[in-house]
Amino acid sequence: MTFPKRYLVRFGPKQTPHVFTDLLVIGVGIAGVRAALVAPRSLRTLIITKDRLQQSNSSYAQGGIAAVRSPEDRFENHIEDTLTAGAGLCERTVVETVVREAPRQIDDLIGYGARFDAETGIEGGHSYHRIVHALGDATGFEVMRALIEKLKKTSNVSIWDRTFTIDLLTHEGHCVGALVHRKRHGKLLVWAKQIVLASGGAGMVYRETTNPPVATGDGMAAAYRAGVELRDMEFMQFHPTVLYVAGSSRFLISEAVRGAGAYLRDKNGVRFLLNEDPRAELATRDVVAQAIVRCMERTQHPNVYLDLTHLDAVKVREHFPGIAKVCAEFGLDITRDPIPVRPGAHYTIGGVTVDAQGRTALPGLWAAGEVTSSGLHGANRLASNSLLEGLVFGTSCGQGAGEISEGQPDAFLVPPVQAVFQPETDGPRLDVADLTNSLRSLMVRRMGITRSREGLLEAERTVAFWCRYALRREFHTRAGWELQNLLTISRLMIWSALKREESRGVHFRSDYPQRDDTHWQRHISCPAQLPDPSH
Repeated sequence: MTFPKRYLVRFGPKQTPHVFTDLLVIGVGIAGVRAALVAPRSLRTLIITKDRLQQSNSSYAQGGIAAVRSPEDRFENHIEDTLTAGAGLCERTVVETVVREAPRQIDDLIGYGARFDAETGIEGGHSYHRIVHALGDATGFEVMRALIEKLKKTSNVSIWDRTFTIDLLTHEGHCVGALVHRKRHGKLLVWAKQIVLASGGAGMVYRETTNPPVATGDGMAAAYRAGVELRDMEFMQFHPTVLYVAGSSRFLISEAVRGAGAYLRDKNGVRFLLNEDPRAELATRDVVAQAIVRCMERTQHPNVYLDLTHLDAVKVREHFPGIAKVCAEFGLDITRDPIPVRPGAHYTIGGVTVDAQGRTALPGLWAAGEVTSSGLHGANRLASNSLLEGLVFGTSCGQGAGEISEGQPDAFLVPPVQAVFQPETDGPRLDVADLTNSLRSLMVRRMGITRSREGLLEAERTVAFWCRYALRREFHTRAGWELQNLLTISRLMIWSALKREESRGVHFRSDYPQRDDTHWQRHISCPAQLPDPSH
């Protein structure tokens, strides 16, 4: 089976209104806002987001930003910690660049008005205290507050919220803009000299995720339809500790809690990680998440428990006010009660392939942040490197795309780009919500922390079947477009997981439980067209 159409909806240059800008930035997470802020002031920059300005994974990040700032630590330590966590798939030159840029990025954030805590912390996989936090457990919120306030005061930047990016526009091998939808305006064609894609990840392909509802992989799917390479899609990082209480959203319990000394215990009170890894609770996320799954299977219990009761109660409340407040809503006092937790989908490691500056192979298109596969994270992201990646690559994309835009003339012409096709409208109405929920449940069962060929083949056949009728339809709502993007991304993830016949980082195959550097110490790129598993 191939994807049935290049664009999700029909449009034509004679029927659709046009907007022109120098630089188009898609996404208002940390990478997108950083790109818009560093672009030359001589350019008109348009930054768009499908929801409110504050709705991004960046804003929800409890953990901090990793940066070498103390004399006891060294860049080489942070580099080696990142490479070790990445399980052999990091690109060293990218890691070195990002790590060495970190202190300057923190200084820039302070200049924008971000207020960081005085003490640095430590999290799983780090060998030194180098995690910069803000407001205890609300680093992302505070950083994005400062960045967005600065953005609103930047005269050359226009901000469109509640604007859905349906597809990237391409012409003669170049990315020339985006087809978007605004509630009060309908479809619009936005033409730009350069485009920065910073639309975030795809955690919503899973039923249990720490991601906000906006994380539906729209940018990745649009890039794939435009012919851009996606790679490493089998690597979805599951955060080990997500609040597991009936009636609660899957609220993240920050890595910093274990960094502060919390223990993980099974239902009998046993610290099971002591027998799993010498680093115990400070092991990397892949190790801890997989150990939790084995513990739950062994004890036949739906969760494990995060224990802070041995820590100083005053400091716990001071460092983790947000976590304490949420837990209190469910009758849990985190200084006295163990917190029920289990892993949840957290970070999309794979994505759009970019070079060290953030350029994609499609001229005119740049990408930064979670939407990309930059080479920084390898097969398992080191804690607190994600906001850092967004800052560094957002900066390089904004500067690089801005420099090229400045050299391009203001000869705005509308190329003859259009989408004409006959959508399938016969048959019963499609229940978008039901199919979306079914997909997310299937991904948890068959494409979760533990995978096998048998389960992946079942998932591949099922998702391909759903794609046959869901991708051929033309939707006119955000929910429908998100479903089509989730189906697209899920197929790519499943295909990649089937291809990688080993266990590495966050990808664990029960039928291939060992790491195989001889055959699989390499990236897996998704094909332009996926085969039909029914043939």
